[in-house]
Amino acid sequence: MTPLISFRDAGVAFGSKQVLEGLNLDIAEGEFVCVVGASGCGKTTMLRLIAGLHPPSEGVVSYAGQAIARPRPEIAIVFQDYGKALLPWRTVSGNIELALEAAGTPRAERGAIIANLIALMGLEGDGGKFPSELSGGMQQRVQIARSLAQRPQVLLMDEPFGALDAMTRQGLQDELQRLMMQQRMTVFFVTHDLEEAIYLGDRVIGLRRNPGRIGKVFDVRIGRPRDQVATPEDPEFLRIRRELYDFIRDTEREPAS
Repeated sequence: MTPLISFRDAGVAFGSKQVLEGLNLDIAEGEFVCVVGASGCGKTTMLRLIAGLHPPSEGVVSYAGQAIARPRPEIAIVFQDYGKALLPWRTVSGNIELALEAAGTPRAERGAIIANLIALMGLEGDGGKFPSELSGGMQQRVQIARSLAQRPQVLLMDEPFGALDAMTRQGLQDELQRLMMQQRMTVFFVTHDLEEAIYLGDRVIGLRRNPGRIGKVFDVRIGRPRDQVATPEDPEFLRIRRELYDFIRDTEREPAS
């Protein structure tokens, strides 16, 4: 079966600096893949290749068998900095509507879609509020809702919960897990948090650096839905956490370029 996303000997160079090299990876439809690695290993650059925001310098990155040459409506991105991602002069409904405007959705159909997404993300009663009136967690919910308005097949997430407090982060992790299971989305998730990667992922990709390359792939054989208390106590979770910690510790000893 053709994978939804494929890297074939893909690499990225900025001038004489090789950032990523020799990436070979298949991501199946409906799979949740997390990427971790030391700072500067190219995690976000890898995400940008899938997004079509940067072309590979060598090799191919493809979606459904076609090389990715530019952004595609089937692929949505959720950024870490929700404060800059949302338009401050638009309400919650207006920010979600932005994706529908870009997609050319008829105006008469937008209200029902927005109302459904507001309910889906637990934002009932907040549609008329502006971003400045919302907490960080609520702003990130709006950004996710706007991404879902594209009706994407793939959701790319670049450390989306990194700036949030622990309880808010855990709540959004569970919301994301629920959405992924409900809508069969494929998720590519960049994070520095090893426990977050294991808790969310079907697989965790560990990148080495200088240049960035796939060092190890960790399969997470823990059933869903997962639980914030019970799952981190699972022996399989603890085993992967130790192996992942050892991997990151070793890669951080590699000299930064």
